[in-house]
Amino acid sequence: MDLMQTVEDLIRFRTETGNEAEIAKAAQYIKDKFAGTDTLVEIFQTTASPVVFLRNCDTLDFDVVILGHIDVVPAADEMFVPRTENGKMYGRGTLDMKSFAAVALNSMDYVVRHKLPIKFGVILSTDEEKGSKSTASFMAAYPNISAKIVLDNDVGGDITKIVSKCKNPVFVKLIATGKEAHGSTPWAGIDANELLMKTWQNIRRIYPYYAADLPQPKDTWFDTVHFAKIEGGQVSNIISNYAEALLDFRLTENSSVENLESNLQKCLEKGVEYKIVSASTPVVMDEQNPDILNYKRFAEGIMGKKIEFEHIGGATDSRSFAVKGSTVIMHSGTGDGMHASGEYVEIESVKQIADIQIKFLEHLSKR
Repeated sequence: MDLMQTVEDLIRFRTETGNEAEIAKAAQYIKDKFAGTDTLVEIFQTTASPVVFLRNCDTLDFDVVILGHIDVVPAADEMFVPRTENGKMYGRGTLDMKSFAAVALNSMDYVVRHKLPIKFGVILSTDEEKGSKSTASFMAAYPNISAKIVLDNDVGGDITKIVSKCKNPVFVKLIATGKEAHGSTPWAGIDANELLMKTWQNIRRIYPYYAADLPQPKDTWFDTVHFAKIEGGQVSNIISNYAEALLDFRLTENSSVENLESNLQKCLEKGVEYKIVSASTPVVMDEQNPDILNYKRFAEGIMGKKIEFEHIGGATDSRSFAVKGSTVIMHSGTGDGMHASGEYVEIESVKQIADIQIKFLEHLSKR
């Protein structure tokens, strides 16, 4: 398989989350690449978006699974035309994460062509950028699916780092209910906006505010929250009787949803309630895990440099397997501009990730 050509091909599909026509074309492109091989390819249609499921066996207890996604955030037309300059490829999805979806396909091609004696699968979702409902539907349809090892390349940014911890994303909706009145007589009403802001201030006493223009913490492994969306009021001269906000909490493994709920209860002003919109689980791996150390050793040999472990606040779909006891190896290539207009990936890092995966898969096939 021509790895970088596959990357370019995937980028040209305008697979913005929800663009089902383009997503269907990209999924069919992937299926067609494995036509005539021993690869089983299923385009699993969920109630949301499809999942592309590839495997070299007809069982669901895998030795290794690679997880990824082929959907992207919106971008201008020109970003769906890949451009190479000074060893970098620019375009939507170069870093997040079509380059590494291509790496997964490359690994599948290698395993099948070389008939490696491992049970291997690739799972590519198509709505990761908006909550991965397709992955949830897929996992529900295959409740017995398991993998000893999961390779997760959706933690992009720096090939010299292996991620050993990801936080738990918990989304919370605050709902404030007030009493409508004319804006000239605030004493006749109860302002839902005020109730929401007071609750917000109470939350900030527990979860401090951080920003680029403030002192940066040296250790970022603690619970955080940002206010993702705030809405209240209809017109300027009416006291708002309803307001709501969406909060994005990121919890470490040392915290819990139950602890978060206890804190929220302390913060609520009268007339304000909350709802947990979604919650997951943190992904935490033992840095001394033998499989992770072997992978790290192969990576350092191919790259010719040391690799360090790091912790990140972002979430990962690999949590679906982590809760089942899988060893998750979170490692991706180098790039920048994720979700921005200047998104790029360093081409050499894509090739190195591909080489590392193949070396690791060969190692696993021999034991």
